[in-house]
Amino acid sequence: MTEHNEGSLSATVHRSMNEIDPALWSNYFGEGDPFLQWDFLRGLESTGCTTSQSGWQPAHIQLDRSGSPLGFVPAYVKGHSYGEYVFDWSWAEAWQRMGLEYYPKLVTAVPFTPATGQRLWHNSEHHNALSDVIYGVQALCSSLEVSSWHVLFLEQAQSEALVELGMPQRLTTQFHWFNHGYRDFQDFLARFNSRKRKNLRRERDQITRQGLTLETKKGDKITPENWQFFHRCYQTTYAKRSGHGGYLTESFFTETCPALGETPVMVLASRAGEAVAAALFFEGRDTLYGRYWGCLAEFDYLHFEACYYRGIEYCIEAGLSRFDPGAQGEHKIQRGFEPVLTYSNHWIVDERFSDAVAQFAAQECDHVRAYQKEAATLLPFKLDSL
Repeated sequence: MTEHNEGSLSATVHRSMNEIDPALWSNYFGEGDPFLQWDFLRGLESTGCTTSQSGWQPAHIQLDRSGSPLGFVPAYVKGHSYGEYVFDWSWAEAWQRMGLEYYPKLVTAVPFTPATGQRLWHNSEHHNALSDVIYGVQALCSSLEVSSWHVLFLEQAQSEALVELGMPQRLTTQFHWFNHGYRDFQDFLARFNSRKRKNLRRERDQITRQGLTLETKKGDKITPENWQFFHRCYQTTYAKRSGHGGYLTESFFTETCPALGETPVMVLASRAGEAVAAALFFEGRDTLYGRYWGCLAEFDYLHFEACYYRGIEYCIEAGLSRFDPGAQGEHKIQRGFEPVLTYSNHWIVDERFSDAVAQFAAQECDHVRAYQKEAATLLPFKLDSL
């Protein structure tokens, strides 16, 4: 823990979740977002996922004015840009060409999790609290010796407020499913035009024809053996895609996740009684978040069944209003996932780069908005159901 003071404003940088009272954290960030729970973030840290060695050094910033709480900003000092899903590699290269260091940087985000949510808390009882929090963090950046501050996957209203405070906005597109009061999966399919509906049913039929069975488990119904198997799937799939293991350690899955109560939801696929694949979700107040997937053998359409269709069924049965299956994936559009915008904001310490970054972000936003509109025209729904 380190403390900084400037007049009546004081800032405390917590280098570990252990330095923060869980009840105080819950008071700031509530219980609805599974990724902002103290236990989840503490679990990432205690199992070696977010440490100085992994390049995710906790630096959670508490701001007080005259001894009264003003704001709280979860943050990490990053030594790289992995695990963020808002890409700035070209910025790092530009810094390097100028003979400057882009890393370390300060990032306000949920590690390895491109899910939108609250990213900072400010005390609305204080006049100009949000602006004071923003400027307080920016003033702290020099003592932290970081090049920049990045707030990723925050809610639109808060992002727009940061734009007004001089933090340029970037946009990305994700594909989310929305529950329009569906009675069951067939009711959802009834919105599809006939050709797309037939294609989706054919995909689901292939699961049975390949001899696969799927089971959905939640909370303490997920056994220690299930968690061990899931980690094996996760590591195997990451190794196939990138040639290295995933960001998350085995102990995160076997120790942290089982301690999260009813939040985790797992879909397990088996064939002839032997587990072959699994998908992991986290349930929030009104949203299901699809996070990780892994398989030990390849089967046609199993990824779609485990990661998308079973998630949709779960949302309908549980009465959840939204399903966020994660970043990227245009193939989700034809399966009924609608293109939505996600938001991030960025502040650059060096004024020589800040204007260039702002111009880049503005041009990028125009392209992303145009892409979102075009992608929406590819949805599989009948015209009279739009």
